Amino acid sequence: MRGVLKWVQKIEFPNTKDDQVRVHSLCYHPDGKQLVVAAGDRVLIYDPDGTLLNTLKAHKDVVNCVAYARDGKKFASGATDKTVIVWTPQLEGLLKYSHSDSVQCMCFNPVSHQLASCSHSDFAFWSADQKAVQKYKISTRINSCSWTNDGQYLILGLANGSISIRSKLGEEKGRFERPGGSSSNVYSLQCCPISSSDVIGVADGSQTLSFHTLSGQMIGKERALGFEPLCLTYFPNGEYCVVSGCSDSLHFFTKEGVRLGTLGEGFKSWIWSVAIHPNGLSYIIGCQNGTLACFNIVSSTVHALYRERYAFRENMCDVIIQHLISGQKVRIKCRDLVQKIAIYRNRLAVQLPERVVLYELSSGEEQPMHYKVKEKIQKKFDCSLLVVCARHIVLCQEKRLQSLDFNGVLQRDWIMDSFIRYIKVSGGPAGREGLLVGLKSGQVFRIFLDNSLPLMITSVVSAVRCLDINANRTKIAVVDDTGRLVVRDIVSDTLLYQDTGVNSVTWNTHLDSMLCYTHTIGGLSIRVGSLPPRGPQNMLGVVVGLCGATAFCLRGNVMHNIPLALGATMWQFVEAGLFDEAYQVACLGVTTADWEGLAQSALEALHLHIARDAYVKVRNLSWLQLIDELCEKQKRGESPKEVLQGESCAYAGKYKEAARLFQKCNQPVRALEMYTDLRMFDLAQEFIKDGSDEAKRDLVKKRAEWAYSVKEPRAAAELLLSAGENQRAIDIVAEQGWADILYDIGRRLSLSERAPLESVAFNLKRLKALPLAAEIFKKLGDEAQVIQLHVEAHDWPEAFRLAENMPEMLPTVNYQHAQWLAESDKFIEAHEAYLKAGRLKDANRLLKQLSTSAIEEERFLDASYFYWLLSKQYLDIYYKKSEQTPTDHHYKEYQSHLRIAKVYYAYSVIFNYMKEPFTTYSPVSLFNVSRFILNEVEYKGTPKGVSLFAVLFTLAKQAKLLQANKLCLVVNKRLQSLKPPAGVQEQIDINYLNSKACKSGFNDPEELLPLCYKCSNYSQHLNGNNCPTCKQDYIFSFISFEILPLVEFHPEVDISDAEAERLLLAPPKPAEEGDPFSEDVASALPLSLDRNALRAIDPSHILIVKRRENNLKNIYYRNILPDLQVTFCPECLLVFYSEDFELQVLQKGHCPFCRTTSEKLFDEYL
Repeated sequence: MRGVLKWVQKIEFPNTKDDQVRVHSLCYHPDGKQLVVAAGDRVLIYDPDGTLLNTLKAHKDVVNCVAYARDGKKFASGATDKTVIVWTPQLEGLLKYSHSDSVQCMCFNPVSHQLASCSHSDFAFWSADQKAVQKYKISTRINSCSWTNDGQYLILGLANGSISIRSKLGEEKGRFERPGGSSSNVYSLQCCPISSSDVIGVADGSQTLSFHTLSGQMIGKERALGFEPLCLTYFPNGEYCVVSGCSDSLHFFTKEGVRLGTLGEGFKSWIWSVAIHPNGLSYIIGCQNGTLACFNIVSSTVHALYRERYAFRENMCDVIIQHLISGQKVRIKCRDLVQKIAIYRNRLAVQLPERVVLYELSSGEEQPMHYKVKEKIQKKFDCSLLVVCARHIVLCQEKRLQSLDFNGVLQRDWIMDSFIRYIKVSGGPAGREGLLVGLKSGQVFRIFLDNSLPLMITSVVSAVRCLDINANRTKIAVVDDTGRLVVRDIVSDTLLYQDTGVNSVTWNTHLDSMLCYTHTIGGLSIRVGSLPPRGPQNMLGVVVGLCGATAFCLRGNVMHNIPLALGATMWQFVEAGLFDEAYQVACLGVTTADWEGLAQSALEALHLHIARDAYVKVRNLSWLQLIDELCEKQKRGESPKEVLQGESCAYAGKYKEAARLFQKCNQPVRALEMYTDLRMFDLAQEFIKDGSDEAKRDLVKKRAEWAYSVKEPRAAAELLLSAGENQRAIDIVAEQGWADILYDIGRRLSLSERAPLESVAFNLKRLKALPLAAEIFKKLGDEAQVIQLHVEAHDWPEAFRLAENMPEMLPTVNYQHAQWLAESDKFIEAHEAYLKAGRLKDANRLLKQLSTSAIEEERFLDASYFYWLLSKQYLDIYYKKSEQTPTDHHYKEYQSHLRIAKVYYAYSVIFNYMKEPFTTYSPVSLFNVSRFILNEVEYKGTPKGVSLFAVLFTLAKQAKLLQANKLCLVVNKRLQSLKPPAGVQEQIDINYLNSKACKSGFNDPEELLPLCYKCSNYSQHLNGNNCPTCKQDYIFSFISFEILPLVEFHPEVDISDAEAERLLLAPPKPAEEGDPFSEDVASALPLSLDRNALRAIDPSHILIVKRRENNLKNIYYRNILPDLQVTFCPECLLVFYSEDFELQVLQKGHCPFCRTTSEKLFDEYL
């Protein structure tokens, strides 16, 4: 750091008694816009450029001190005339007060802006908010004063070598003595501006500089000055301080007291005062002879660079090593002035005033930097350049180069022909490194440390400013003082390139063909190989290194990392077709877009390996897959060059270019496939406008499929129809459910296109557009499908009407009708429809399911009805057979199901009686019903759901009521063997005990016993439902279940039913023989009557049961008790008392057993 004279003035006041005007004090406005000078008995006001603005003549004697307040609102001056004047920046006097003696020094509080002024015998405090000046006596002269940074204490430097610490109230808070006592007169002191612990710098009469804390403790050691100090001033940043006095030089120190040298030029006069500009970039001195001089502070850059490690001096005594890529920094505190720095590989050399310290990098590449001291050369060297190698240091002084080992022993000495301007280590084995030396004469030499002979490799027209050699040491770049850049090939000694207006050049450490240089007018250019550089990149400063895509530029004293825009350079090579070189440039660092551009350009030029490596950088897997496929095709040689280029263009979206390439190699099919795959059908249509009809039709098909895939089925269908793909169009329209469009397609189709017409019809049918489907089926002449449509529409009358003309469809229609009826819960109608359809198994299954459900739901009357229908069905089958035998399976099934139907019919009465609290049946009817059921199931098994307990319980209860004690006892005893429902067992036991203890005897009334009207014999109650004597089945009335007074008879074989009916209905004629229905005659089985016997029977006593089938025999009954009228149901052929039957039909509207409606019964009777 040095001072460069900015301006100088010699202050002289004419007509004064003194020959010389001394400048005792200086101070700057806090903003630096005004300079206040205490010269003689006047206060001079200057601007920073040295122009005198005003002269203040308020004092009557020499002005000793001036000071500016930190807020810039006032300044003060103190003089030998014992007065202190406070001024405004506009040079107006604010206040004047006096001391007892000459005023020696003053300063403003940095916080409260309180003024402290000191004289020989007292000191005073003044502030704007106080009316009076507070003065305090002191026994010793005060030479200097300074406030602490927090403004709490005033520090006084006394003439007796003491330093007094005073509070703002004037109280002494501390005192410490300088060694030497009164001989160490404290001439100047100041608090360091940035020290938080208030470090006090002291310059005293013992010609020493020392630093103390407020407690008086010395920091570090005393520094000998060699002259009497008069002024100590800190820089605004507090890092440095300057001391002036009885010497013509300004001495420069660090804040720790390390001597850094001198500033400015000697004026052969004492320097009374120094003021540092607030920006720290200039200073001004005031001398004994009246000289006022201003200097700019120029700091020289001490630095060194090796690849991405940059070492530079900071605060004059520290060395910072910065990794320019990672930003990591390491600080080395040298505690002395750093004069030179050199760095090479893992070595660092630092030259100090009395020694050279060698450091070694002890950390690895990926670890934080750590330097440790390797050697110290305790010698003072005077050199202009310093270079360090693996085992040597190289010193340069003018024309001489010296190589020393790390012990300071001279190894070699070279004397050049001209002054040495530049040295650079070009690398090499340890101990044998090469140096490039640029001379003022323009010559460039290569020197090897183990060789005493320099080798000249090139020369330029003027002095060498800088030079560099590429990584493989085959090319050298030199810049001379005229700004001319020369690049030469060392091997062939040929000129490769030259440029003008250049101030610095460097080669890339990562790419040996790339160099970078900066221009004197600003800007940075990049050149790679033989291609010319593009326009300069904006940049200020000089380039000193280039590592990859980052240039290291020195701007002032600061190193900057400048990212290079290598994309333009890369594109230069791409445009020249040099893809390998372009890839090398891109590897240094380009944007992702540049990588993709390089990859795409290389792919278009079929440099597939470059394209693949570029896409690997950006991790574009899809393009890598394509490149692999192209590489494989290229290796096999199965595709022309144009095909590979076309595929890459298509993948990049350059479809027209791809189509042109495909067309060029006579493969238009590939272009068509590309357009269709991309759904660019308009372009495809244009491409094949001169193609074949088949190709155009295929394109339309693909376009239709695309329209369908993007949810445009209408357009797809229209396209398919235009291409003649009727079936596919029909499928798409049907899928969308557009019945009207389907019908329109069907209308347009001719009858010869039967398959599409059938598809239209069936799809309309599926869409429930039945009228439209019927039209299409009629067009096809398919009447069966028309009938089926009416069936699906449940238009049964129309379906049956049409089916009459197609007998083969009638069973199918009946069957579907039956299915629909069953689904509609019309089970009886469904059963009839099944029978009409000839689906006996389905009819049987339906009835069995219905009967099972009825039994499970305890609807026994319904179960009886369903079983009767089953029996009727089996009977119809039996009667339709040509041979009818009693052992026929269907006849047996008829009898079995009829028996079960009768049991369920009767059991419904018992079930209702057991479940309901009231019943309309009389005890006799309940007695007869329960006895009928018990005799019916006794030996033939109990149907499912019939509770034998309920039957026996009812029979026992009614027997007791009707005084049938014997039967009651028998039934109660049988109940003991059954498991009754919960809570009934006790009642059963009681009934059983009561029946055993019957007082009226164990007899049954005769009127309750079963009577056979054929043989007139009574039988026991539980002997079955037929007469044990004549084996005649009892004929029951199926309402009250009483035994009817009917005797069955048969006409003789030769008598037909018509003749028998005529004879029986004729007026009676007495028979010649006895009554055939007397007990003796009737007991003979079977009872067969001839014509006379038939003629003799009264017609009113006859009941003729006619069957529905004409080919079946009638059943004839003789009513033994004609007063009791008996009738029968013509459908189920069961017999009833007439009154009971009529009543039931009137109440229910149908036969109680077979549910034949009253209208039908009426028609039958008519």
